Amino acid sequence: MIQISQESLKPFASKYIWWKTPDEAVLMPERVIAQVMNIGDYSDVQVLVSQVGDEVLREVLTHAEAGQFSERSWAYWHYRLGLSSADHVPALPVRRFA
Repeated sequence: MIQISQESLKPFASKYIWWKTPDEAVLMPERVIAQVMNIGDYSDVQVLVSQVGDEVLREVLTHAEAGQFSERSWAYWHYRLGLSSADHVPALPVRRFA
């Protein structure tokens, strides 16, 4: 589990997890971080990176659930975080039904 100040994530939660209250959203910091990584504007992404660091972003990306990232964001973050080369990005996570 990621240890990040819930207070520092509340501004992101209110903007990017609009279907929950900020207090509810920050109970799942990985979800808030993934949402900013996926659809955040440039300024918010820069603030997030400075607050949590690349290691946390790598953790969120490597444990992402199906549907959390678009193909474009998935490729960008893998390349940006040094997890793959631009032409060898792993496949997006998929839902599995038992």
